[in-house]
This record gives sequence, structure tokens and C-alpha cells, in this order.
Amino acid sequence: MNIEGLDSAILGPAFAAGLLVLTTHVPLGRQVLQRGIIFIDLAIAQFAGLGVIAAHVMHLDSPGFTVQLMAYGTAVLGAFLLYRCERHWPESQEAIIGTSFIVAACSGILLLSGSPQAGEHLKELLVGQILWVGYPVLVPVAVIYAVVLLLGKFLRSHEYPLLFYLLFAVTVTASVQLVGVYLVFASLIIPALSFRNAGKRGVWFAYGLGAAGYGLGLFASALFDLPAGAVIVLSLACLGLLVMVTRTFVCLVAD
Repeated sequence: MNIEGLDSAILGPAFAAGLLVLTTHVPLGRQVLQRGIIFIDLAIAQFAGLGVIAAHVMHLDSPGFTVQLMAYGTAVLGAFLLYRCERHWPESQEAIIGTSFIVAACSGILLLSGSPQAGEHLKELLVGQILWVGYPVLVPVAVIYAVVLLLGKFLRSHEYPLLFYLLFAVTVTASVQLVGVYLVFASLIIPALSFRNAGKRGVWFAYGLGAAGYGLGLFASALFDLPAGAVIVLSLACLGLLVMVTRTFVCLVAD
């Protein structure tokens, strides 16, 4: 047990990053469940990660905007391709999304095969480095999220399906560089799934579950000196399972 690890200077920005991610991922998660394309965030996140890996392999890590350009470019391209697939083969969309994730992931592994830091790069991409996030890094992400939320509010995504895919790509690309692929998926699916069919109030309950998951996960990871990203994912999963079991029990009693 490491009491000294409970440092607000480290946990504060990390928790703020988690709350920021939830602002967009909870409503997007509800749309993903409605559309039945559960694994789209994994595929888009992997496309973005492929762009980051490609920038690293081509030694374009500096200046930083080149990496961002590669990440957003590959994510948007992947989102556009998935949108076109949905238009032509809607019945196979989920299978296509899963295949896209595997292809992008394996492409990244091949690109990193000659790098001595390959393992570290893959770990950072998947699990993230949320404890290394600082408040200044959150400002541009907050601006991106604000634009995404405004566009999503005034332009209904079911009327503009391409807009949904593009906004999703931009959001996930920003998020995966903050918290990693695993936390992006967990933040998108678990809170929304836990309060599925809970009406408009379900959005706020989902926000609460997400915030609790991030808070408990960060606290436990700091206290026991464990990887923060993995612990937060497990915290979200445990809370989500508890909520779903409780809701099922209440429904059974009510009947």
C-alpha cells in the first residue's frame, strides 16, 4: 500500500481527463449501441494509433502537429471507409468493423517490428498514460469535444450518417492519445450499456457511473501502485456489472 501515491498533482489532471472523455463518450456510446456497431471505437482508435505508429516509424515525431495530422488523417480515412461499407453492405457492417480493427492492429505491429521500443509503444497505445496527463494538454481536447458536442446537437447524426462517422473519428483520436484504446472502449460502452433503455435520465446516471469508475480506479491504482488504465477499466466493468445486476433484480421484484 502506497499512501504517498495519492498525490493530487498527479491524480487531479488524470481524473479531469477521465471526466473530459466521458462528456463525449457517454452520448456517443448510446448512439453506438442504437446503431449496433459496438466495436467501431476499437477500429477507429486502432486507425488513429496506426497513424501515430507510422509517424514514429518515419521519424516524424517532432514537431507534434505532424503526429496529430497522421493520427487524425488515418482515423478520418478509416471512418469514411467504414461509412461507405455501411452504405453498401449494412448487414455485414459489424464483421467489417472487426476485420478493420484486426488489419489496423496487425499493420501497426508490422510497422513496429524493427523498433526496439515496440513493446512500450504498443502498451502506451492500448493502456495509455493517463497519469502523465497535465492540465495544459486538456485544453485543446476540450475545444475539440465542444465542437463535436455542438455539431452533434444541432445536426442529428441519424440524418447525417457520414457526420456521425467523422465526428466519431475526431473524438476517438483525441481520446486515445489521452487515455489509450482500452479506456476509450470502456468509457464509450460500459456506462451507456449499464443504463441502456433508462430514458433521458440514463445519460446522467451513465455520467455518474463513469466518473465513479475513473475516481475509484485512479484511487486504487495509486494506493496499490498498479497500472492506472487497467485498474480504471476493471473499476468501470465492476460498477457496470453491479448496476446491471441491481436493475435486473429490481425489475424481477417489481414484476
